Amino acid sequence: MSGQDVTVISPFILAVATAIAILVADLISPGRSTVTVFVALAGLAITAAATIAVGSMDATTAYGGAYKLDALTTFLDLLFISIIAMTIVFAPDYLVPRGLPVAEFATVLVFAMCGAMLISASADLLVLFLGLELMVLPGYLLAGYHKSDGYSTEGAIKYFLLGSFSSAIFLFGLAFVWGLTGSTRIADVAAALTGVTTGATPFSPGLAMGFAFMTTGVAFKIAAVPFHYWTPDAYQGSPTPVTGYLSVGPKVGAFALILRLFVEALGPLKADWLPIVIVLAATTMTLGNLVALTQDNVKRMLAYSSIAHTGYMLVGLAAYAGGRREGLEALLFYGAAYSFMNLGAFAVIAALQKRAGVTSQLATFAGLGRKEPALGILMTLFLLSLTGIPPTAGFFAKALIILAAVQAGGWVAFLAVLVVLNAAAAAFYYLRVVVYMYMRDPASEAPPLRHGRLLWGGLAAATVLTILFGVFPGLILGIIGNAAQALAG
Repeated sequence: MSGQDVTVISPFILAVATAIAILVADLISPGRSTVTVFVALAGLAITAAATIAVGSMDATTAYGGAYKLDALTTFLDLLFISIIAMTIVFAPDYLVPRGLPVAEFATVLVFAMCGAMLISASADLLVLFLGLELMVLPGYLLAGYHKSDGYSTEGAIKYFLLGSFSSAIFLFGLAFVWGLTGSTRIADVAAALTGVTTGATPFSPGLAMGFAFMTTGVAFKIAAVPFHYWTPDAYQGSPTPVTGYLSVGPKVGAFALILRLFVEALGPLKADWLPIVIVLAATTMTLGNLVALTQDNVKRMLAYSSIAHTGYMLVGLAAYAGGRREGLEALLFYGAAYSFMNLGAFAVIAALQKRAGVTSQLATFAGLGRKEPALGILMTLFLLSLTGIPPTAGFFAKALIILAAVQAGGWVAFLAVLVVLNAAAAAFYYLRVVVYMYMRDPASEAPPLRHGRLLWGGLAAATVLTILFGVFPGLILGIIGNAAQALAG
């Protein structure tokens, strides 16, 4: 291991050190959530600073080319760090009243972030798989974190079993590709597939089977239809801060894997996998929204909503395969915008559930606009952004997706029409929550709860980012453009 290798992977090393520091701090000051959060945020801030510093270097690699540092790696790592930091800030208000340890929660989250960071920098299929497992294994633990809750245990078991099967399927596909291309390096796989497109090398059935297995594996990780069955139970049963993380963290990490796999490794065959992505996108966004319409549990509704948003992001991938690099930019912007507005919505739900025994049924939100006006306004903002109402980040994200799809033309343009129709349908179940908050009487006369400064600080950050990305999208479009260029260049 050379000095350059250590420099390139220094953000990853600092992320691991942050997880260890959280455990040490809890050993020194056991049970003090304030100390845990401070150490976690300080470590994440140092990791983010190192990510920016190392990202300013020229594109380089480490460990013989298995680990790659480029603009996409930097953007995704900063997004992962932001997601974990906000989740840690939101969590204590929910976890402490239930006697759930904050230190272990934060440690597991940071280790999951390490896996996502490894995915974003992978230039080798084996490293990609290792990063995927390092990201999803902590998710299984977090889904069952409230071990005395039967719903949490049930959701965790379903998530673990189906997740294990999908990982095995992905690994089978990787083995086929390794055996038939002779390498696990993404660049070498792309070179071998270039020979297939030029006719120099035949496209064997084994290679097609390998790609089918890998596609199935990653479709489960992003909860694309018909591989979405684990999502509602895992989301509803998990502690609400965990649900917020599961709805964005593993999803963005899985899309990072898709970008490295489909855009870089399988890029030469994009005309072949485009029809598959079109079908997945259409069925995922449509079924997700249709089932969400029938839900009266807000966490379960947002679970199906998350499935629909996966479909929207797949439209960006389809637009890229249709010949428009703007599709990648739209996908990356959508991932960032969705992360903050969805985390904000789940933070409001967690705040309402600070008092043990409070459910996430629609009735819980009745009269919230009068009882707790600040939470009511923030929840309305996040729901409007999820719907795609201007001037929020959700509107601009959907606009980028639709424009890229229209520019791609063909069947991808049909997806643009479908996005508009689905967004209109989604407005019904999002705005139904707003109706309950402002046009229904409270279900109980319990006094409003007092919420901690950390929660309000996290909600303020999510609110500012949701508005800024909608009003001033140019703040990150330049960074996203560089990331897309590095990926598709």
